[in-house]
Amino acid sequence: MKKIKVAQIGTGHDHAHESFKTLKRLSDIFEVVGYAVLPNDSLNVQELHYENHKGAYEGYPQLTVDEILNYEGLDAVVIEAEDRDLTKYAIMAAEKGLAIHMDKPGGVSDEEFDRLIDIVSEKKLVFHTGYMYRYNPAIMKLKEDIKTGKLGEIISVEARMNCYQQPQKREWLGDYPGGMLYFLGCHMVDVVYSIMGEPLEVIPLNRSSGIGEIKSYDFGMAALKYENGVSIAQSTAIEYGGFERRQVVVVGTKGTVEIGPIEWADFSYKNIYCPLFSSVREAFSQEWHKKAERYNTEVYGRYDAMFEAFGNYALGNKQNPFDYEYERKLHKLILKACGENVK
Repeated sequence: MKKIKVAQIGTGHDHAHESFKTLKRLSDIFEVVGYAVLPNDSLNVQELHYENHKGAYEGYPQLTVDEILNYEGLDAVVIEAEDRDLTKYAIMAAEKGLAIHMDKPGGVSDEEFDRLIDIVSEKKLVFHTGYMYRYNPAIMKLKEDIKTGKLGEIISVEARMNCYQQPQKREWLGDYPGGMLYFLGCHMVDVVYSIMGEPLEVIPLNRSSGIGEIKSYDFGMAALKYENGVSIAQSTAIEYGGFERRQVVVVGTKGTVEIGPIEWADFSYKNIYCPLFSSVREAFSQEWHKKAERYNTEVYGRYDAMFEAFGNYALGNKQNPFDYEYERKLHKLILKACGENVK
């Protein structure tokens, strides 16, 4: 079987090293040819991520961006740049006709993201984004149950992605509109949008806790109004134990499903951090006092299914259900949730 020749642009993002390790692990799909360290990758507020995780890249050549974009026979790139530079490098790759996996959510410019989507759609390129919860087994089952009508008409979605970040990282959030809502809350906007569709109105509720005299929006939240209810996307960087409370709750006329935590680590799986399982609570009885059914998913790789899907799209084996216009509209919705004035 043909393998996809792939290179990674950027190493400073929080989970860039996990992406690279996943590409290496999926060696039946990908031939990794190298990586590029971007100018700010080893000095930015990502706590010197590249310096701390150099081991992930050992044995692979460090290339320049130009060397990657002009690499003979290259099929695809994985872009793990600083958030505001994601779209810039994706456009450079698109102009070379490469299949693109780009970390979420894309840059802060609506016009620049529109240009990217215009290029990839015109060239009919594979364009894939790093919303890993699209491949979370519990969320995938939930969406299938919604599709088959098991939950009835959906009234609301509440989606939370919380954690605790150090002051330096919380300060860094001030570089972005919406702060934490942009940085991690975008995952939750994606979950809401993929289930509920386009809202009638978006109400940004992003705030600064002010703790430690930091003024950035470290509490991110947006309410999305629909015909039959209100859905919520929320993310905070100042919650102890927040990872354990990452949660999606979907309420329908026939039942309620809660996924919480959305993911949890199992270090016994291939001796790496990213593989996780999810805990699910399902309630399908009208009896108010009846206990819901609970179960855990099997252990799965946080990024495995995401990059397997990217590989299949790049090989032409499958078509990405999250098409160009979905990504365009999602990006606009995220910016609106961050308080930006987007048409």
